[in-house]
Amino acid sequence: MKSLSFFIGVIGNIISVLMFLSPVGTFWRIIKERTTGDFESVPYICTFLSSFLWTYYGITKPDGLLVATVNGFGILVETVYITVFLIYAPAKMKAKTGILIGILDVGFVAAAILVTRLALEGDARIDAIGLLCAALNIIMYASPLSAMKTVVTSKSVEYMPFWLSFFLFLNGGIWTLYAFLVRDYFLGVPNGAGFLLGTAQLVLYAIYRNAKPSNSNSTSQGLLEEGIMQQQPLITPASSTSY
Repeated sequence: MKSLSFFIGVIGNIISVLMFLSPVGTFWRIIKERTTGDFESVPYICTFLSSFLWTYYGITKPDGLLVATVNGFGILVETVYITVFLIYAPAKMKAKTGILIGILDVGFVAAAILVTRLALEGDARIDAIGLLCAALNIIMYASPLSAMKTVVTSKSVEYMPFWLSFFLFLNGGIWTLYAFLVRDYFLGVPNGAGFLLGTAQLVLYAIYRNAKPSNSNSTSQGLLEEGIMQQQPLITPASSTSY
């Protein structure tokens, strides 16, 4: 069982790394056009926050090296994305992004670390961090739900690429299985939600892929392309028994 969970965890990490790298094409486009257009910085800021907390969880939990390393990679990738965004975003968006970074990626992270380090210890600290990570991830699923609603109202999957939905389905499924094997509920709940969400997106894709689309605007494009994708890195492994 231990070797099986480790094998599944390695596969999950490979998928997670690929998902962290998925928006590279979008940011290459931003660099070439020297503008962020209608894309929002919020998904990347939230993914950075999620990756940082999961890294902290992996460092704190015994034998959690795998979760710490894959999410540490996520921190580096999201830092690059946010930096590029700050360079090419309009002044108003830069200010908004800076404020959100200060509140979420600096203030919230610092508060979480201080409270858990000073007020808690042992299993209570690990459980508190895991609960925080799971709760944050579930809240972040509001973004793809909004994108799915747009697909239904526009009757078009133009801005919900099949492979993004497929990887959400695959990533959620593999980590739900992993969580079941190692009995990690903090990992299982958000990944189970991701698996169901990915399944729903694939169903919508099957329903609307040949439907005649209604009019859509560029803002919807930004939200659907990036909002769907950027919940992915938050689905990452955590285990005290497999490493």
